Amino acid sequence: MDESFTPPPPMSSSQHNHVKRMLNSNRFKSPSKTIYSDRFIPSRSASNFALFNLSPYTEDGCSCSPYGSALRSALFGPSTPNKFESPNIFRFKSETRQSMHSLSLTPFTSQDVLLPGYDYNHKPLKRPRKIPPSSFKVLDAPALQDDFYLNLVDWSSSNVLAVALENSVYLWNASSSKVTKLCDLGVDDSVCSVGWAPLGTYLAVGSNSGKVQIWDVTQGKSIRTMEGHRLRVGTLAWSSSLLSSGSRDKSIYQRDIRVQEDFVSKLSGHKSEVCGLKWSYDNRELASGGNDNKLLVWNQNSTQPILKFCEHTAAVKAIAWSPHTNGLLASGGGTADRSIRFWSTTTNSQLNCIDTGSQVCNLVWSKNVNELVSTHGYSQNQIMVWKYPTMSKLATLTGHTYRVLYLSISPDGQTIVTGAGDETLRFWNVFPSRKSQNTESEIGASSFGRSIIR
Repeated sequence: MDESFTPPPPMSSSQHNHVKRMLNSNRFKSPSKTIYSDRFIPSRSASNFALFNLSPYTEDGCSCSPYGSALRSALFGPSTPNKFESPNIFRFKSETRQSMHSLSLTPFTSQDVLLPGYDYNHKPLKRPRKIPPSSFKVLDAPALQDDFYLNLVDWSSSNVLAVALENSVYLWNASSSKVTKLCDLGVDDSVCSVGWAPLGTYLAVGSNSGKVQIWDVTQGKSIRTMEGHRLRVGTLAWSSSLLSSGSRDKSIYQRDIRVQEDFVSKLSGHKSEVCGLKWSYDNRELASGGNDNKLLVWNQNSTQPILKFCEHTAAVKAIAWSPHTNGLLASGGGTADRSIRFWSTTTNSQLNCIDTGSQVCNLVWSKNVNELVSTHGYSQNQIMVWKYPTMSKLATLTGHTYRVLYLSISPDGQTIVTGAGDETLRFWNVFPSRKSQNTESEIGASSFGRSIIR
């Protein structure tokens, strides 16, 4: 035995009882306090589920919330039991019957979980297309006449713009900006209308003397002169090899350039000058507008109109057929009318009428989208872009200081050119491209800016 060891003093009876009480497994428990260990184990009994509108789990592990049941059914399938086998959420479980791949590809049904208050049928609104508010090019056109009844500008399918200035016709190549003088009628005559044949190789020229000339632009020479009208020829329209001409003498002549005769038929129906002519896209119907406020429709073989629309209260120069709907025709009235009207030639009825607030000088329908452009005179001289059939206004373009009497559209359907008595031609990017073609316009890069037509 180590001599340095000193035995402890004996415990008193009170100390002995204290140690025995601490070692006893049935030690004292506080009735008002839950004992937690140093590990974090969630205790649902201490959670306030009512604060978050959640239903507590019952002793058998089942959530009584309908949302919880629906969520479990959506995530793990309807065959999953409604009760967990144990409230222990950290236990290992066997693989669910639905794989995650099938879960991600399975669409929710109307019985699946949906967020309250969310409109699942709502489609995001499309942003409206931005139309540039100003023209991207200006051509000076000295002596471009300020006459409502003439048609002095036309754009060919080969991308060449024809412009009549007094007694001459000029050609402007939109790809190269090259300007050439095609013809000069002399000091005793003047040009009142121009119109390109569908293939863009022939140009018809209507004169103040009542004659119609056909020019081959590739050779730069006149190949034919046709007579018949007694007064000026203010409007022209092509249908394949058939050329229609309208005059101040109130008549319309149908001319087949393949035959020797100057005209094959004469159409009589207007009581005043014919100032608008347009063939439908299927070449079956010809629409004519006159200073008698009438819009008439003819077929290929008729010499009398098959339809008469008499609702306009001013001269009808602006005419456009829809390229999207057969038999859909738009027309615009002059200063006393100011309206755009829509007609169905299949049902012989008026479909709609829009008051534009100013003289309607021209109409053209887009081939790429179901929209149309109108140009106006007194009193605002504006260009308007419309969405059909709602006729909501997409844009109002200004720049001309005189009434916008002339309008034509580029072969790619994206650009329009307008002409006015302010002796300018302005080019506007108005319509989108067709989905199947390049978004770039067919107008060459050298064409931007300002230049002169002659």
